[in-house]
Amino acid sequence: MKKQLKSYGIITLGSVIFALAFDVFFAANQVAMGGITGLAQVINALAPVLSVGVLTFALNIPLFLAGWKFIGWHLLASSLFSMTVSSFAIDAIAALWRFPAMDPMLACLCGGAAMGLGFGLVFSQGATTGGTDIVARLLKLKFPWLPMGKLMLLPDGAVLVLAALVFGRVEAALYGAVAIFVSSRVMDTVLYGLDTSKVAYIISDRWQSIADALLQKQDRGVTILQGQGGWTGAPKQVLLVAFKQKEIVQIKRAVHDIDPNAFLIVCDAHEVLGEGFGDYQKEEL
Repeated sequence: MKKQLKSYGIITLGSVIFALAFDVFFAANQVAMGGITGLAQVINALAPVLSVGVLTFALNIPLFLAGWKFIGWHLLASSLFSMTVSSFAIDAIAALWRFPAMDPMLACLCGGAAMGLGFGLVFSQGATTGGTDIVARLLKLKFPWLPMGKLMLLPDGAVLVLAALVFGRVEAALYGAVAIFVSSRVMDTVLYGLDTSKVAYIISDRWQSIADALLQKQDRGVTILQGQGGWTGAPKQVLLVAFKQKEIVQIKRAVHDIDPNAFLIVCDAHEVLGEGFGDYQKEEL
């Protein structure tokens, strides 16, 4: 129960951040945005009597029904909750505060970053905010190797074209495209960039001492790879070790103390699964 409450708390926070980003940066500056919210923004411009929040909720219903079969009850329920919170927050914030216009480029950059943060928080809990998020999640089933941010660019781009036609200003859509790009980058960073693991390859004649130090003092597993010198043809042992970003200084110091001439290569690791790191999640994004 505590885990579920925490998850829905994060979903609520992400949904409110998304709604705030829309009201402060997009609506106030007439910057078009993608997705169902962007489509609701277009309809609202044509028929102001219908609020963006209500339109967003209504337009999402067919998508929820269409996606039920593929995304399952948990995602559907959490996404419905997120959509309800964000739709209500958009109208509530707009009713309580009237935000002044600002420089459009600043609005799309800050708005895109805030929107990406909100999306990332919601997606990290296995939910969506509805609309093209569900479309992207369904596309993820077909193309699991593509990140969510890039998948969302496809339907969002189509909405931007429509917004440019309705608003009669290409600039609104272009600013929106910048915002969507920033949003996708921030969202992917929230979803995938928080894994700050590293992988090191160590080549040294004192490989055994280095391996023992990493195993005993650094408490890190070491894999010994068989290599061969390209110039000398001599056999070489290459140590492979995965570790957290915060351990990089200790790892480098331990290697240098044993062999100052050791050849050390440190690479970023997008995902590390296994003991001491993450676990495989079947339904992960």
